[in-house]
Amino acid sequence: GGLTVAAAVKRILPFEKIIYFGDTLHLPYGDKSEAAVQEYSIKIVHFLLSRNVKLILIACNTASAAAYDLVKQQVAGKVPVINVIDPAVAYVVANPRFKTIGIIGTKGTVRSKSYPNKILEISQEKKVQQLAAPLLVPMIEEGFIYDNISNEIIKTYLSNAELEGIDCLILACTHYPIIKNQIRKFFNFKTTVIDASQIVAEKMRQTLMTENLLNTATQQANHEFFVSDYTHFFKTLAEMFFEEEINVVQNNIWQK
Repeated sequence: GGLTVAAAVKRILPFEKIIYFGDTLHLPYGDKSEAAVQEYSIKIVHFLLSRNVKLILIACNTASAAAYDLVKQQVAGKVPVINVIDPAVAYVVANPRFKTIGIIGTKGTVRSKSYPNKILEISQEKKVQQLAAPLLVPMIEEGFIYDNISNEIIKTYLSNAELEGIDCLILACTHYPIIKNQIRKFFNFKTTVIDASQIVAEKMRQTLMTENLLNTATQQANHEFFVSDYTHFFKTLAEMFFEEEINVVQNNIWQK
């Protein structure tokens, strides 16, 4: 899922080096307990800090909802930390056209109520309607995209009464941009479908500028990809998003 965000970061910040850690061993996070997601997230953060990163992005909605505050405590101001929820919330709240906001996400993200709580904390004039769509992540992971199976699953979720009358739909899982066009087609391209990847990448650029951390070099960076459990499907997806051959290294940090 985080690959969609990483690819957007690459487009907006082409000279920044990305160190990506995909926890393929424990995916999907959406059906895990909050405590488990927090444990995974903290372990990953310590690994990233050991690689001397200058900023950490939690490129997962479930982890952002469950572990963002804890991660910030663990980092203790060493580097800025960005989640994928706050930038999307700021975007929809700032747009007066979006009066009724729909959200689809994993069970964990929806259960946390992070989106409605954050949106209504800023603007009580907004109405928020959310729906858990737990089949979408495994559907995408298994490669069911742009076919009758995926169209029927998408139709079943988006036809739910919980999403009636929405002005926009936040894709509150970083897997979902892969099926964004199928979702837009369901709404006959009349409902704004918000892929937060670009919004989050822009937030990262602004943060790097504010903290005076932006790379001034103009040479393409050599990105690093780590996974906790190597899968060929991950490598295929990563190369599709990054449009280049990449080297994926298995690093099961839980065995250390």
